[in-house]
Amino acid sequence: MRTTRAAAIAAVTMSLVVTASACGGGSSTGGGGSNDSPKTLTYWASNQGASIEVDKKVLQPELDKFEQQTGIEVKLEVVPWSDLLNRILTATTSGQGPDVLNIGNTWSASLQATGALLPWDEKNLAAIGGKDRFVDSALGSTGAEGQDPAAVPLYSMAYALYYNKKMFADAGISKPPATWEEFTTAGRKLSQGGKWGIGVEGSNPSENIHHAVVFAKQHGADFFTADGKPDFTSDNAVAGVKQFVDLMAKDKIIAPGNAEYAQNQSVSDFAKGKTAMLLWQSASANLKSQGMSEDAYGVAPVPVRSGAPGPGTGVNSMVMGINLAVFKNTDNIDGATKFVKFMTSDEEQKILNTAYSSIPPVKGAQSDAAFNTPANAVLKDTLAKSAVAAPQVADESQFETAVGTAIKELWADAAAGRPVTETSVKAALAKAQQQMPTK
Repeated sequence: MRTTRAAAIAAVTMSLVVTASACGGGSSTGGGGSNDSPKTLTYWASNQGASIEVDKKVLQPELDKFEQQTGIEVKLEVVPWSDLLNRILTATTSGQGPDVLNIGNTWSASLQATGALLPWDEKNLAAIGGKDRFVDSALGSTGAEGQDPAAVPLYSMAYALYYNKKMFADAGISKPPATWEEFTTAGRKLSQGGKWGIGVEGSNPSENIHHAVVFAKQHGADFFTADGKPDFTSDNAVAGVKQFVDLMAKDKIIAPGNAEYAQNQSVSDFAKGKTAMLLWQSASANLKSQGMSEDAYGVAPVPVRSGAPGPGTGVNSMVMGINLAVFKNTDNIDGATKFVKFMTSDEEQKILNTAYSSIPPVKGAQSDAAFNTPANAVLKDTLAKSAVAAPQVADESQFETAVGTAIKELWADAAAGRPVTETSVKAALAKAQQQMPTK
């Protein structure tokens, strides 16, 4: 996402509350919408697999099944992550969006604040089986506290450390690193002969934020104060971001070209044996689709500064996942509700989360034996014990854009050999904070 796009998104977001009323209309069924087009739905799905084509192969049979059951045709578009937030923000202002869409769960509070999404109040939740069907940690990332959810959980994920067993053995490394000191030591041993220790998506603002929140948290920092005000330049936040970018700038265990990665290239590099480690959300299905055997890699918790993962500064992942939302101005409100019920049914949850190696946020599906693999055990344990939710503030999407882009520019500095210092990191974060809306 280029700086010009970041500025455009910020401008769009600033106007959301003013224009959100344009998204209403139709008969009132659970907060808006109509049933003027009862035989069709449009659905924006996020790119969960190795490619858009992989996602179409996963989703289309399920959408055909829904059509057979209900007579409602679902028109699918899989939207790349690099475009998804911008597309959604534009749709909230224009009113020209899909009926149903996937959103990153970190965006829930921001998109909720626009007023463009159907609120999942008690009545609407009852229509899909009730709130109690969902895991609490997943529900915690569906919108601001004290408000009806802006979406319902679809896939639950957590970050883990994936490591190439053969490359570790060849380098004489007997076990996956548990601390960042062990991680960088291993990374240096592995960064030899054209291979690298780890890969990142340096040009993807959302990926940057996911890691930055964790690094900052491990240093005892949050990016927002308790009353929701931006606090990007505290010493500990600066230290966390610098430690992240130093994996390239100082430790030299990331290839400089990763500063331009934004489309899952780091996953492909790991699958092809170009890198020995990967920090990723629920990567098993993605790796399998790229020809990497499950026997070729191990899965371990993301490292911490010292000790073991756990609450507080031992946080090692954000609570990641995908939520399913409905635009309030849909012209098939009943069909959209049926579709959400279908996608969150126990049967579909098992099919879809198996396909994407994610964890079902629906209790009845999560207990299935398919989700008790060693890799899923790490993810489930992380979600239960050592993951933290994204800031549930209305300005979260602007935060992702501003700080995520600032970190992208720091990666560019590191790749070009320019110094990445505490002063330069603080200046970048201060510039990002200036881009945030003023209250």
